[in-house]
Amino acid sequence: MAKEDSLKKYREKRDIEKTPEPFTSEKVSDKPRFVVQKHDASKLHYDFRLEVNGVLKSWAIPKGPSTDPSQKRLAVPTEDHPLDYIDFEGVIPEGNYGAGTVIVWDTGTYRNLNKKKGHEVNMEESVNNGHVDIWLEGHKLKGGYALIRTGKGNRKFWLLLKKKDDKIDTGEDILIDQPESVLSGRTIEDII
Repeated sequence: MAKEDSLKKYREKRDIEKTPEPFTSEKVSDKPRFVVQKHDASKLHYDFRLEVNGVLKSWAIPKGPSTDPSQKRLAVPTEDHPLDYIDFEGVIPEGNYGAGTVIVWDTGTYRNLNKKKGHEVNMEESVNNGHVDIWLEGHKLKGGYALIRTGKGNRKFWLLLKKKDDKIDTGEDILIDQPESVLSGRTIEDII
């Protein structure tokens, strides 16, 4: 799907004159990036986004990501976002879609680990197939993670899982112990 077509839903939900959110995808990188944005909208949640073919493929994680492989997190797919959203922090004004405060809770690069018959499966195909296998190199999140679509018929849903590797941390609740933005050092409460 062309980048502009992919961003159609994003742009239809927002008014460029009323929200500070980015509308362009100009911040292209050499290595694919990810971002986790803490978003205090109608309900506090975390938005997990992966740079794929010039846009950010996006999932809302109601309970936030975990560093513990025993914790399965619901991941609700949302519309693709423009690349320039990767470092967006600020307040989306009341009356706008997604109104509330946003910080960049974590960001970094990722590697695609999906292989089929010894060859890498491209990320867009991985997302379409419902199985994303990645290695994160973030400030907070590190190691293997999987996004998996599961269920049948109308009962399909996605899960975000930490894979078993040497980056496991079952003793810390990273969401509580590290609530601040990796870009600004501010918390949601600091921005309000």
